[in-house]
Amino acid sequence: MRRVGEETPEGSRIMLGLLDAVEQNRAQSQRLLASELGIALGLVNAYLKRCIKKGLVKVRSAPARRYAYYLTPQGFAEKSRLTVDYLSYSLSFFRQAKTDCSDLFKAASARGVERVLLVGQTDLAEIASLCAMEHGVTIAGVVQKDTAKPEFIGLPVFEDFEAISNAFDAVLITDVLTPQRTYEAAVALLGVDRVLVPDLLRIRVRQKSDSK
Repeated sequence: MRRVGEETPEGSRIMLGLLDAVEQNRAQSQRLLASELGIALGLVNAYLKRCIKKGLVKVRSAPARRYAYYLTPQGFAEKSRLTVDYLSYSLSFFRQAKTDCSDLFKAASARGVERVLLVGQTDLAEIASLCAMEHGVTIAGVVQKDTAKPEFIGLPVFEDFEAISNAFDAVLITDVLTPQRTYEAAVALLGVDRVLVPDLLRIRVRQKSDSK
């Protein structure tokens, strides 16, 4: 199991966003930062603590019981490295994500699936929404816990499956941080046939017999 801060594409994205926010003096409110990065408040705190421990960020007290964060020289160097890595990864990620989602929507549409719910408020969800239009599939909304935003790329956001008010035929896993856990929860609730999985997530997909 990976720890917070270990390098995964999503972890690198969060770390880069966090370091950029510190540099731009936007990290004074962890709640606003969590909303900006699209992650839970507790995860922002965990990443900040790891950045401080690694010497990338320093913190000093500020008036009204607040804290001011700033980048160290090591933090600036790490931000530059992550920027280069992320840009390189993004192009490869986009290509595979577009291929995976297009293949899934094409197959799903052929078996009568018309409305799909995305599970995970991420870059993959944005790519999936674009691919859906090409195959005549409607995106019914996005499931994302711990988010303060009621909408994502113009789609309604639901806290969990119980909060969903829109009809849907299947779900597409777009959570890139904890995809296996999200997949298992979706399968337990909806069954294997109604859960679509992009290959790039490297999820251990169940067979029909496994879900019985």
